[in-house]
Amino acid sequence: MAPAAGDRGGEEHMGRPTAHTEAGSVEGVHCRDRSIALFRGIPYAAPPVGELRWKPPQPPVAWDGVRPADRFGPMCPQVPTAGTGVDMPMSEDCLSLNIWTGAAYREERRPVLVWIYGGGFREGTGANPRYDGENLARSGLTVVTFNYRLGAFGFLATPELSAESDNRSSGNYGLLDCLAVLRWVRDNIGHFGGDPDRVTIAGQSAGAGMVNFLAMSPLAKGLFRRAVAQSHARHPGDPELRYLSTSYRTSTAAETAGDRYARAHGASTADELRSLHWRKLIDGNHPVDVSVDTGGPASPPLFRPVVDGWALPAGYDETYTKGLQNDVDYLAGNNLDEAGAVPEAMAAALRVGRRRTRPGAPAVTTTVEQHVTAARRKFGPLADEFLRLYPAATDHEAARAGSEAARDNSRISTYLWGSDWTRRVAGTLHTYFWTHRTPAGDGGPRRAGHGSEIDYVFGNTTAHIGTWTEADREIARVVSAYWANFAATGDPNGHGLPHWPAYSADARTVMELGARCRPVPVSDPVRTDFWTRFFRTQQAW
Repeated sequence: MAPAAGDRGGEEHMGRPTAHTEAGSVEGVHCRDRSIALFRGIPYAAPPVGELRWKPPQPPVAWDGVRPADRFGPMCPQVPTAGTGVDMPMSEDCLSLNIWTGAAYREERRPVLVWIYGGGFREGTGANPRYDGENLARSGLTVVTFNYRLGAFGFLATPELSAESDNRSSGNYGLLDCLAVLRWVRDNIGHFGGDPDRVTIAGQSAGAGMVNFLAMSPLAKGLFRRAVAQSHARHPGDPELRYLSTSYRTSTAAETAGDRYARAHGASTADELRSLHWRKLIDGNHPVDVSVDTGGPASPPLFRPVVDGWALPAGYDETYTKGLQNDVDYLAGNNLDEAGAVPEAMAAALRVGRRRTRPGAPAVTTTVEQHVTAARRKFGPLADEFLRLYPAATDHEAARAGSEAARDNSRISTYLWGSDWTRRVAGTLHTYFWTHRTPAGDGGPRRAGHGSEIDYVFGNTTAHIGTWTEADREIARVVSAYWANFAATGDPNGHGLPHWPAYSADARTVMELGARCRPVPVSDPVRTDFWTRFFRTQQAW
């Protein structure tokens, strides 16, 4: 007999959906829409504690009977901030995932979206309500969110930890967690109605950085077919790669910094490090890596992925030049009010307010002095040309010019990255520029800031961060449909949606997403030529 609608894999237990995994059976819950099942807190790896701290993730410990999957797992150790969106326990035993599925039968084989959270490699959780996958599941996807190790737990490298490794590698534990999730999805997602042959990885900020690194990792080959990087897919010559959440470290630099970090915390050996309580390894000051020349005052987070010759064999330039990346369909873009660009209404407040330096955070130009000083430092012999292209005689003009430059920088950099990316792959590429200014939870001006598109992608236009309008909900309907179509087919286009052309180096356009969805010029030819020449003067990453 065919299973009843709403069953998962043909089974329900006490009115709740159940499914099987290689480690044991799990029992989830129904969402508000009872056609959608949610499984929370499923272990995808063994707890990385004791001897397994700073080791690649190991298979999950099997269990007998049916395991309740009705609560999110603990957050990985991190400094609590409002950015995570949740208030829940922390534990090193945090390697769990969550699944939203509307599949009535295990054999449905719905496309799978695996979401990787941002947070500068130092904070975040798959339980953030902004990543609630119910609406995307209703559109036909199987949605997976998860936790990966952060900060020192996810990215500490030392000579001794490298010597312990069969691959002479340390510092990429958070990245290896992502790979473990993808292997788990390959082996288990069919039991939840997902198609292991149609997996899309997607993420924002540091999550987009992880997407970029997975796209370059030979260990990820064959584990996903499509990739979505929301913010910061950049050309190898763009200095912003060095501090944004796309930044990486060399093994030597990572081991040197890690050894210094260990000694500062009273440990000189790996055993001593592992004996420390995890709370002693959380730093509230968000350490930055000041050794990197970024062309400005911004610095990357100290803990971030490592080009180790194994999980990440090479940096961006070498990978693209040699065609070493995984041949996958790609969708990538940037936002109007990020990477140093802000709405004009914010500039005056920023001019007089106190600035907090955060890892990976760009500088914002609000005065003429700042505008000129930043240009001299970043562009050197090209500074006068830059100041002619982005002139400013008043502080108001300087703020506007600085934002225009930041937006041109990101659009042109992604456009040039697209040329590099597509040179050696057959997969599709679609690029976008998000321009819709969204409700601000703090009562400030609406802005298309960093991460503001997330609620629209997931279709979660609720009142938890501001007052949403019908226009917001319509934009969410369109954007969410684009993402769902891309995950299903590699093409975001579909019935009733404005046409989104595939990337073309010759066209020099990008898809604007927002109140208007249409192709627009990347920039004017003179500014495009300037940024192209500037990137060529920089050390390629």
